[in-house]
Amino acid sequence: MLNKSFAKHYCLMLLPGLIWLFFFNLFPMYGILTAFKDFNPGIGILKSPWIGWENFQYMFELNDSKIIFRNTVAIAFAKMVGNLIVPLVFALMLNEVKNRLFSRTVQTAVYLPHFLSWVIVAGMMLDIFSYSGPVNQALSGMGFERILFFADAQMFPFLVVGSDIWKEFGFNAIIFFAALTSINPEMYEAAAIDGASQWKRLTRITIPSIMPVAVLLATLSLGNILNAGFEQILLLYNPVVYRGSDVIDTFVYRLGLFDRQYGPAAAVGLFKSGISLLLVSLSYFMAYRFSRYRIF
Repeated sequence: MLNKSFAKHYCLMLLPGLIWLFFFNLFPMYGILTAFKDFNPGIGILKSPWIGWENFQYMFELNDSKIIFRNTVAIAFAKMVGNLIVPLVFALMLNEVKNRLFSRTVQTAVYLPHFLSWVIVAGMMLDIFSYSGPVNQALSGMGFERILFFADAQMFPFLVVGSDIWKEFGFNAIIFFAALTSINPEMYEAAAIDGASQWKRLTRITIPSIMPVAVLLATLSLGNILNAGFEQILLLYNPVVYRGSDVIDTFVYRLGLFDRQYGPAAAVGLFKSGISLLLVSLSYFMAYRFSRYRIF
């Protein structure tokens, strides 16, 4: 009787989460039908005529399709690599600092940007790299011409990737700090007794010890290769740099809400979701294969 009572209470605790899951995750899946129909908001999804794969065919015939997919993969891959290498190098460098007060202060300082919303970060970026901002003032003071950073399609992706790394590398470095603290200090002591230099201790003990964590993070981030940062890019870009910055999510946003091509927009979003599902499955398989990590 006691076990049944506990089970009943646990079910009641799960009820709000299940209701939220149904209304915000499962019920909206009904909208997938839009990708296979010539959707007319006036008559609704069910009464709109069925056109099969025509929206997907139209999606691949668009001139911008290849550019959009290329931008998405390129920006997401650059973020993935940068958010792996920069935190790793930063954690290794800070780990060599003997002053723990200084180390913890720096660690806290670089961690704080993670809590800033992209609205705040985008506003900072637009001010810093504006035509009259401090970066252009510094360039002008050194005798160089001012640059319209947010009007250059080739430079814009670097600003997107750089700002994302700046915002998130402190948070990602914490994972590497945790891995560094798990290394047995006796290994360093034995290496020092054997005459190993600081560099050899780094390359022979530290890096190999945290490499499984790096591999795990790399494989898990593979599932987000098609998520290039919708909110960030939407707040930073403009029509001048669409060609170099438009990604799948921003393209769906403009195609559906501004051009009112609901069917093609839903088709692009569904295609992205299908590819993302395959990549997430592949990433978890690789995580288990290389790091024995599993969630099920």
